[in-house]
Amino acid sequence: MTPASRARRRTLTAAAVVMVIATVGLAVVLAQGGRDSGGPAPGRRPVAPASVPGTSATQLPQVSLAELRWSNYHGVRLPSSPAAGPRDTGGGLASGYSDTPLGALLGALNIAVRANAQWGPDIFGPTIRDQVTGPDAAALLAGCQSDYGQASQAAHITGGRSLGNAYVTEQAFRWVSYTPADATVDLVNAGPGSQGATVRAVTQIQVTWDGADWKVIAPPGGDWGNSAALLTSLDGYTIFPGQG
Repeated sequence: MTPASRARRRTLTAAAVVMVIATVGLAVVLAQGGRDSGGPAPGRRPVAPASVPGTSATQLPQVSLAELRWSNYHGVRLPSSPAAGPRDTGGGLASGYSDTPLGALLGALNIAVRANAQWGPDIFGPTIRDQVTGPDAAALLAGCQSDYGQASQAAHITGGRSLGNAYVTEQAFRWVSYTPADATVDLVNAGPGSQGATVRAVTQIQVTWDGADWKVIAPPGGDWGNSAALLTSLDGYTIFPGQG
């Protein structure tokens, strides 16, 4: 491997860690000193299921994961369901989810993963413009455009191509709240840490039903790191089949 190719490999690895490792900010949490999920990430107020107004832990949905199908997406295995979606995955995008708990879960995960600079403007652009809403959606798009511009220039990537694979596992989830109109879910992502250790982050993602499909509400400030925290235990989370 030439020095130039080694440098490019380091750049891609750094880009994957900074922009994808949990898709939603694990590297940011690490850079901020390893904040544990016992305390809120900046701009995020984790809500325990029992404290959601009008909701109790027993009212949170139970979803069957038996029919989930997993497919590779640039190194990240993403779930789908014949009944709950996504129904349209053309061009690397993903839309068309059922107005059910499983549809909300799959929408939150698949949309959030794609709303990321790592995959290039042909993915994050339409994903954010069409499937992300809320006051910070424009900031999320601008941040992805800036991150991609800097990383692609450093790695000498042209034509809007992906910055490279990101080997992150979508490992588990926990409901915070759910109604047929909106839902909040904590998603757990795992990636390699130092000395072979597995590092996990939990990211809280909100979705809203727009009458036709689920949309993700942009994270505070348009930065996924503001919704993420390190996680030290999977207690209380439901592990996706085959992802533990």
